[in-house]
Amino acid sequence: MLLINNSNKMFFLFILFFSTMISISSNSWLGCWIGLEINLLSFIPLISSPNNLLNSEASLKYFLTQSIASINFLFSILLNLFLMKMFINDLLSIIMNSAMLMKMGSVPFHFWFPNIMEGLSWFNSFILMTWQKISPMILLSYNMNFNFLIFIMILNVMIGALGSFNQTSLRKLMAFSSINNIGWLISALLISENLWLMYFLFYSMFLFISCFLFYITNIFYMNQLFNFNYNFLIKFSIMINFLSLGGLPPFLGFFPKWIIINFMINNNLIIINFFFIMSSLVMLFIYIRIIYFSFMFFSFKLKWIKIFVKNNLFFLIYFFNLISLLGMITSTLFFI
Repeated sequence: MLLINNSNKMFFLFILFFSTMISISSNSWLGCWIGLEINLLSFIPLISSPNNLLNSEASLKYFLTQSIASINFLFSILLNLFLMKMFINDLLSIIMNSAMLMKMGSVPFHFWFPNIMEGLSWFNSFILMTWQKISPMILLSYNMNFNFLIFIMILNVMIGALGSFNQTSLRKLMAFSSINNIGWLISALLISENLWLMYFLFYSMFLFISCFLFYITNIFYMNQLFNFNYNFLIKFSIMINFLSLGGLPPFLGFFPKWIIINFMINNNLIIINFFFIMSSLVMLFIYIRIIYFSFMFFSFKLKWIKIFVKNNLFFLIYFFNLISLLGMITSTLFFI
């Protein structure tokens, strides 16, 4: 039975990856829409589970929100076909962009995102925060309304930072961190697709390490970070990835943000830059507060721990941490 379940998951995972390729490589809007629908129908079996009510609730909420976004996207495509030379092209692009923003969980359509994250496993959370953003982001780059997206990315970084306050669940914290990073990703997309790809790869790497460490230690809430002392290096790895996600300068996570900040300064986008930097400071404050308390409170009781990873995978995690620590120093060599 376990083998059948695993083979089913592998099948739906393959369809999930394949549908993203259909969306981003299609030469018509209808093909992009078909790819998005296949993506939706392949992700729901991955997150739904008959044994867990939270998973079933999350899959139903995900289906409803993504269906609404798909209907809006299809509606904008049909309007675009019939009203190609009319004066409301700006309105059509805003409708299309809004559908893509709803797909990825961006502000102001973000309310479903933390609630669904709360009902997912760490593996599904990682897919939702990374892979499920690729299709909407690429389709967003095909038809961008610059003024609308500038307003949206400022809202993303502000609400993502402010929403992270007073969160006891790590999954909700990562969801609001993802909303904050959507603002940075949209700004990178407005600058250059290569910069967006670099930012997305770095962000995915740090998220993978964080989600993997939370998975192997079975951690879902803040107080679990305070109450385990099984392996100091695991805790240290989690903290390094938090600082990289926040964009602290010695770490590699600051490098793509540094490029975006430089571009904004060179183009006199000072006010937008101010909002981005202040939101990063707020996120860093939240991460450092978690780090401070988790190192201050020690408990030798092995609560919620299920370490079952081989040593070679731990070595891989430590290697990524070394890249995160030294990557900023080596990346500056490109500018010398």
